[in-house]
This record gives sequence, structure tokens and C-alpha cells, in this order.
Amino acid sequence: MPIERIKTGIPGLDEILHGGIPKRNIVLVSGGPGTGKSIMAQQYLYYGLTMGEPGILVTLEEHPVQVRINMAQFGWDVRKYEERGLFAMVDAFTGGIGEAAKRERYVVRDPTDVGNLIDIIKEAIRDVGAVRGVIDSVSTLYLTRPSLARSIIMQIKRVLSGLGVTSLLISQVSVTERGFGGPGVEHGVDGIIRLDLDELGGELKRSLIVWKMRGTSHSMRRHPFEITSKGIIIYPNKVLKITRYGVFEERA
Repeated sequence: MPIERIKTGIPGLDEILHGGIPKRNIVLVSGGPGTGKSIMAQQYLYYGLTMGEPGILVTLEEHPVQVRINMAQFGWDVRKYEERGLFAMVDAFTGGIGEAAKRERYVVRDPTDVGNLIDIIKEAIRDVGAVRGVIDSVSTLYLTRPSLARSIIMQIKRVLSGLGVTSLLISQVSVTERGFGGPGVEHGVDGIIRLDLDELGGELKRSLIVWKMRGTSHSMRRHPFEITSKGIIIYPNKVLKITRYGVFEERA
């Protein structure tokens, strides 16, 4: 029986994933600052909206107004989809404080209350009939409680996957860290996409590698990508190779 997949719509990524993300998978998008994690997730959501697939975005680290502005800079205007009931922004950042926050429909009053957060996420998913979801970022939920990281991820996974939502969870790591952002987190998700930003010959180079993806084969190589005015473009026919000296060499 063929695998049901969700196309990411990100140039190059579906090729690397051999057709897209298996439906209901919960994928951790991990990386340091400036690697393009949020852009990738927003691009994934917006592509779905253009294909008639409703979505939700849970924002834990940035004001919803600023998120909409950031997306609009790439030509991803989500407001029209919100008005049509196809997209929901879950505000888990402001705590309902401020005039702009009062205009948000889905507000988590206490983001540290995971039970309340999940209840609001459920409501938003059901209201719009979400097929795609993004949480940016899950690291915020267990930053001060690292021992609970896997437990929190599993709670979120049960809800998202159980309601049929194929989701990207953003995970923050430090510049030098090569992990995925929390003890045991990598075991609680179905897939891991790691984004990196490294220096090569005095120039910063972006690269991506799929560490795992349940339900499908995928490229095992590290691929370069760029962030353009229209979003992320990945080059599946190029590889960045790490040498024992820590130098990156690009080859076709």
C-alpha cells in the first residue's frame, strides 16, 4: 500500500524525502540561530494553504503580529486564510497582554501550562480542520525543565498525530551544539531535519541533513540551501562534506 505523504512545497526538500513527509508524522526541525528554521516551517504551512490544506501555527517566541509581518515579506499573506477559517495563529507568546493580543482569537494565557496549551491547540485544529501544523518553538516549553522534554513532546505528538495533523516542531540549539535540543526529544518524534550554518573560506554556508524520517527512505547526505526572497531553496544534487579538519567542501 503506497505511503500517504504531505508535500512540503519547499524546492528540493520533497526530493530529499523521496516524495514528502509521511502523513501524521511529527518532525523536529532543529538548528541554531539564523539557520532558517522558522522560515522553513512557515513556508511549509503557506504552501499547504495554497493547496487547500488548512493549518495552524503556534507561536511561543514571537508576537503573532510580527510573525504575520515576517511571513508577508516572503509573499505569504496568511490573513486572507484566517478570514476564510482555513488558518489559525495560536498566540502562546503574549499571555493576552496588549491591545494587539486582545484581537487574537486563540490565546494561551499561561504558556507554561502545557495542558491549557494543548486544549487551545485542539480547539484551533478542530475549528479550521488543520492538516498541517507548526509549533515555534517547542524548546520554550522545556527550557527550564529539560528533564520533562520528552514527556512534553509526547503529549503534543499524541494530540497532533491523533487529530491527523502533519507537523513541524521547531527546536532551538546553540551554535556549537550538534544535538537536537533536549534530552530524549529525538526519540519522541517521527523525523528530524537538522539545519546548520557553518563557515567555509570566510563565508557562512547553510546546509540541511535529514537524520531520520519514519515511514520513508530519504537522502543520507548533507545538502546546501539558500534563503531567497521567496523562501528556502534546497539543492538535492549538491552535497556539503565535512572533513576530519572540520572544513566543509562542496561537490556536485
